[in-house]
Amino acid sequence: MRATDRLARGLDAPICLTWELTYGCNLACVHCLSSSGRRDPDELSTSELFAVVDELAAMQVFYVNIGGGEPTLRPDFWDLLDYSVASKVGVKFSTNGSRITPAAAARIAATDYVDVQISLDGADAATNDAVRGDGSYAMAIDAMDRLAAAGMRGFKVSVVVTRENVGQLDDFRSLADRYGAQLRLTRLRPSGRGADVWDRLHPTAEQQRQLYAWLVERPDVLTGDSFFHLSALGEPLPGLNLCGAGRVVCLIDPVGDVYACPFVLHEQFKAGNVREPGGFAAVWRTSELFTSLREPDSPGACASCGSYDACRGGCMVAKFFTGLPLDGPDPECVHGHGEAALLQASRPLVPAGHSHRGGVFVPLTRRN
Repeated sequence: MRATDRLARGLDAPICLTWELTYGCNLACVHCLSSSGRRDPDELSTSELFAVVDELAAMQVFYVNIGGGEPTLRPDFWDLLDYSVASKVGVKFSTNGSRITPAAAARIAATDYVDVQISLDGADAATNDAVRGDGSYAMAIDAMDRLAAAGMRGFKVSVVVTRENVGQLDDFRSLADRYGAQLRLTRLRPSGRGADVWDRLHPTAEQQRQLYAWLVERPDVLTGDSFFHLSALGEPLPGLNLCGAGRVVCLIDPVGDVYACPFVLHEQFKAGNVREPGGFAAVWRTSELFTSLREPDSPGACASCGSYDACRGGCMVAKFFTGLPLDGPDPECVHGHGEAALLQASRPLVPAGHSHRGGVFVPLTRRN
């Protein structure tokens, strides 16, 4: 059995999971998947966070991808980081850089099994700040300067590829190289606030072909399997090249809800909550949703396409939030099949998100 076929049937524990600690954020990025901005009053407590780490350690989860919102806004963030590392659960966390002080940078650099990625969506201030807000480019550069000064090598520069920045790929690569960092590219998904901007910001068909050619020539650029739909163009990109939702990955949100995929915060893809009996392990191993996702894929409308084995029909999230059937073509199908389907699609209502139900808005602040 091929490794991809084995992984498609699910594992006893996720290889990694994304864990959003808070919806609080001091930015309001136009493509934010979780529509972050306000903290939810029902966020998991510190003791509940530690209990989840205990479960993950017992399940032998390799590492967690911590995000938000801006995770460093939680006062107990550093305590959670230390507790996870002590429990042999590695931590990768994403940040806008606003709270990476010299002291924080030194602490990160001195801690084993911790990695950090700085979010940046433009290789210059004008492109980046149009998406992430005024001053966010300078803030991210400051954070990278501080990490480099602390001796941190190999941190990540994380970029959501859009129509506006896809022409800056070489510049992003040069920027990462300047810091001894790794470039990580991810796909723009039409979820959260991203649903409002997807039509005007997702790369054109020609830009996708250019992106594919660029990635094929640079296999060391990380993608997190974001672009496996592009593999229909020819040589498969490095990675699993399949949808890992509920099979090898999932997400825990700030209030403990568990979703099949980090990009699909919608009731239809909620599998349970870590506060329920049995905790996270029970959700992962027994939820009806995850069980159904681990069933063999049906090619559906893509059955007659010779590229199905390469692209596996594309991204579940991209299809769902653009109103396409889950067994239909990806909206960015490189053969153009998604374009015709989009003309007939009726998009689902995108929820406002937990961050809009109440709580306290977090203004933009910068730690020096």
